[in-house]
Amino acid sequence: MNSADVVILGGGAAGCSTAFHLANTGNKVVLVEKNSGFPLRSCGGGMAASVQRLYPFSLEAAVEEVIKRVEFSWCLSDQVIAELPGDSPFWITRREKLDELLLKNAIDQGAEFFNSFEVNDIQKDNSQWHVTSRDGRQVECKCLVIADGSSSPWAEKFNLGPRKLHYASTTSVRLQGRGFLKSNTSRFEFGLVQHGFAWAFPLKDSVNIGVGTFIGNQFSDSKQILNQLLPNLGFEQDAGIRKDSQLRVWNGHSNLHGEGIVVVGDAASLCDPFLAEGLRPSLISGCEAAKCINHWLKGDTNDLRNYTFSMKEKWGDSMAWGRRISQVFYRFPKIGYKLGIKRATAPQRIAQILSGDMGYGDIAQRVIKRLLFQR
Repeated sequence: MNSADVVILGGGAAGCSTAFHLANTGNKVVLVEKNSGFPLRSCGGGMAASVQRLYPFSLEAAVEEVIKRVEFSWCLSDQVIAELPGDSPFWITRREKLDELLLKNAIDQGAEFFNSFEVNDIQKDNSQWHVTSRDGRQVECKCLVIADGSSSPWAEKFNLGPRKLHYASTTSVRLQGRGFLKSNTSRFEFGLVQHGFAWAFPLKDSVNIGVGTFIGNQFSDSKQILNQLLPNLGFEQDAGIRKDSQLRVWNGHSNLHGEGIVVVGDAASLCDPFLAEGLRPSLISGCEAAKCINHWLKGDTNDLRNYTFSMKEKWGDSMAWGRRISQVFYRFPKIGYKLGIKRATAPQRIAQILSGDMGYGDIAQRVIKRLLFQR
C-alpha cells in the first residue's frame, strides 16, 4: 500500500493546483485520476489572468487567447462591447493543456500521480484515510482532498459543500477554425437561451461554444439554440460534436472541510452562479486548501476550518451577491439585458468582474434594485 501525507482525488485544475502547492511546501502528495490521459473538457476554458499571482511559474503555456474585448448581444443583435483593462485581461485556456501544465509542475515538486485509478471505496481508520480503486490499488494518507468535479459522489457522502446542490445545465461544442470571431474577442449571447446565455471563446485554431441555463431543469432546446447561434458565428448549424453536462454552481455558504478532509473546485460547488466561471474558484480553492492543510500537517492549527473561512471571504461572499443577481437577471432577461448590460457603465463593470478586479458585492445592490423596480 502506498502512503502519503495527502491524497487528492481528481487530476483536473483544482486537484493539480492543490497538488502543486502542497508538494511545493514539502508534503508527500499522491494525486489519483480515473482517466488515463487528459480528456477533452466541456469547460469553456476562460479565467481571469489575475490567477497568475497564485503560482511561481508562468501559466501562459496553456493560454491560447488573451481576451481584451467582450461582445454582448441580445437575440443575435443589439450589440454591446466591453473593453477589458489592459493590465488584467481575461484568458482563454485549452483545458487539457492547463491541467497538464499544473500536473507537470506538481510532479516536478515531488507529487506522485496515479492514473486509471477509479476510486470505489474510501474508509477512515483512526487518523488515516484509506482509498481503494476498482482494480484493487490502495493509498493511505493523513488528509484527503476531494477534487473530482461536478459528478463527485464523495462530497455529499462526507457532508461537504451545500446541502442542496444546484446545477447549471450546459451543452458545449468545440469547432475547428475561428468563424467570424475577431482576434482577442469573446462573445456572450443573451435572449436565445431561457434562464441563461450562450458563449463563444476563441482558441488558437478553434472555438469553444456553449449554452447554459441556470434556473430549472436541463433544457431540451439546446440543438435549436445552437442551430441559430453557429451560423451567426460563421459555422454550419450542425457542425461539431456536442456534449451535455451538469455543472454544480454556488448555492449558499457551506462547510468545505471535515476532520482531515476538504473539498475543492467544482466538487465544492464553487462555480459562479451568474457567469459560470469555474476555473478561477478551482485554482483559488486549490491554493487556499493547500495553505490550510500544510499548517494543519505541521501542527500549527488543530483543524482545517480556516479553509472554509478563507473561501467564504475570498469567493463565497461575492458569489452570494452573484446568486441574487442571477436569480433576478435570468427571470427577467430582457430587462436584465437593458438595465444590466446596455447601461453606460455596465460593460466596464462586467469587464472588471471577468478580469477579477471587482466582485459582485461592489455592484449587486444597485443592479438588483434596478432590475426589480424597473421591470
